[in-house]
Amino acid sequence: MPGGSARRREVLTAAQARRTALAAQGFIDPRPTGSPTARHLQRVVDRVGLLQIDSVNVVARSHRLPVFSRLGPYDDELLRRAAERSPRRLVEYWAHEASLVPPRTHRLLRWRMARAAEEAWGRYRRILSERPRLLQEVLDVVADGGAMTAAQVTARLHPGAPRSSAGSWMVPPTDAVLTGPARDVKAAAEQLFWSGELTAAGRTPQFERRYDLPARVLPAEVAAAPDLPEVDAVRELVAIAGRSLGVATEAHLRDYFRLRPAQSRRAVDELVEQGVLAPVAVRGWARPALLHRDAAFPRRVAGRALLSPFDSLVFERSRTEALFGVRVRLEIYVPAAQRVHGYYVLPLLLDGELVARVDLKADRSAGLLRVQAAWAEPHAPEHAASELAAELRSLAGWLGLGDVAVAGRGDLAPRLAEELARG
Repeated sequence: MPGGSARRREVLTAAQARRTALAAQGFIDPRPTGSPTARHLQRVVDRVGLLQIDSVNVVARSHRLPVFSRLGPYDDELLRRAAERSPRRLVEYWAHEASLVPPRTHRLLRWRMARAAEEAWGRYRRILSERPRLLQEVLDVVADGGAMTAAQVTARLHPGAPRSSAGSWMVPPTDAVLTGPARDVKAAAEQLFWSGELTAAGRTPQFERRYDLPARVLPAEVAAAPDLPEVDAVRELVAIAGRSLGVATEAHLRDYFRLRPAQSRRAVDELVEQGVLAPVAVRGWARPALLHRDAAFPRRVAGRALLSPFDSLVFERSRTEALFGVRVRLEIYVPAAQRVHGYYVLPLLLDGELVARVDLKADRSAGLLRVQAAWAEPHAPEHAASELAAELRSLAGWLGLGDVAVAGRGDLAPRLAEELARG
């Protein structure tokens, strides 16, 4: 289906750029006809390069959803084994925010780990300056006791301290959640994670990080590999971003791994010189773009998928708008009265276009996938409601929920309710 090489293309239409981006993200790969396997999961990981992690669990943890979007219903055990059993195919670190990345990519982020002390802020900086001994104590406890949460480390260092129910998603920015020894131990563990002296062996069901030594988590060949010079590592990260995006501006490439402008621009120049990236113009885009040499040019993109708001296809909002002509806004942190589409909104990708969006909630106690709102885009086809209904049923089944219930808000909600009622 590719229609030519990157080197022969100097101008792309908006539709070509959109299809190229979807191909790069794995949306032209056929879904498995049977149960997805580890090989299918690896294909997704190879395509997207990273799975962003987020603590919000109103539908499902965000790193689980991009795999569902590309493979359909899959066994969660595939992803858990990849991230928590040796030899690990995925490990956690700060890539595009907190993310699961292949171990070889984890190695490319060591320059970020090396900067952890100089870039520390707030409570992290206070621990470094005022309690450096605590860092070593936390490291020693984990080295001696194996993988454990910050709460378990606190229990070992301070047996009489009150236990906290707070998770290990991040150090809270205020004193409202953790107090006393638990807060300081948590900050120390997170600083050690940031610096690469600890890594994550996995997460608990409550989404707490289980800290461990990198040598016990990373594959031996990765753990023992020497550090790359920062410029070489950054160039490889930009190359991964280029492959995963297909076509993108320099700013889009930079955002994928949260790089600095100077780092990204130098890497782009070098990759253009090497022929990995090629400058192109995309009609309708305000800025010049770069095309990866492995980019595909499918003539059409078929199929449907619900997308997590943290999916790598759409997490850079300006690129989403440039590609699809649709403004996708993350409204989780917007006051409820000011939200336009809802709290946790998933766009519907249908035949290469974003045609609708739904605000979803998994009501596990009632066994329902609740559609809080459903909206059609102006260009949505007539069959958008029936396709959305089918994908919602599939998502509900994967989540172990018995049915889909529509609340009625949004211009697509009445038709969606009718489609779901048909069974």
